[in-house]
Amino acid sequence: MPALLDPTNDYVFKRLFAEAPALLVALINDLRPDLPDIASVHILNPAVEPTELTGKYIVLDVLAQDAAGHCYNVEVQVRRYGAWHKRGLFYLARTLGGQLTAGEDYQELRASVGLHLLDFDLFTATEPERQQALWRFEMRDERLPSVSLGNILQMNLVELTKADRLGLTSGPLRAWITFFKHWQEELIMAKSTHEPVQQAMDRLRKLSADEETRRLAFVRERALHDEVSLLNDAKRQGREEAREEFARNLIAMNLLTDEQIATAAGLTEAEVKALRSK
Repeated sequence: MPALLDPTNDYVFKRLFAEAPALLVALINDLRPDLPDIASVHILNPAVEPTELTGKYIVLDVLAQDAAGHCYNVEVQVRRYGAWHKRGLFYLARTLGGQLTAGEDYQELRASVGLHLLDFDLFTATEPERQQALWRFEMRDERLPSVSLGNILQMNLVELTKADRLGLTSGPLRAWITFFKHWQEELIMAKSTHEPVQQAMDRLRKLSADEETRRLAFVRERALHDEVSLLNDAKRQGREEAREEFARNLIAMNLLTDEQIATAAGLTEAEVKALRSK
């Protein structure tokens, strides 16, 4: 049997849940257990376009709507980048704003809920942040957080690695965290008694046995690696340009030797000499 595909690959994730609405319903209910359960959803973006597999900075999410009209943006993220939260807020707000057409009553607005599974630690600045892995952001007053504008705009985050490491959750949510972090470990997954997770494992096995799905998952994985490489190259290029600019400034001061400038700027003497000749 071929090796299992990674469910945190966003192409695989979308195939797992966009093609199985009942499984997506279970995931949504388990990720937000303190809110009323939903019974069904309509997938609003079921297809994966070929250009999306290789497009830069594209996230393959699942957009769904329940019977009451509430919208859910469900996605998995393995890449951390500077504007991550802004992108999530932008798409969530756009989902909310796109509900009404001209002349419709604002009372008809339904909730727009973001459900983001993050395969990296997002909040690490303080000890309390490092001890929390489940987050919900809503519109609340800064000084009186009990005063809220409602949960019509809501972003939920699960830091998968941190949640798994800390072992803070139990029940269905814990079962999903185990699925996304330990899908390769047969003995661990065999112990899961949560039926939706077992269904997700069955679907993952079937998808993994399909050659075309494996090919497209590889295309997507390669595109993500290329994107990371491009970002890292840009960072390296930026650092190189900064070092050269620093060296030029030192050269203009005419106070240091080439060896001293090279040491200060992190360049070689040959590179400093080349800058002098430009």
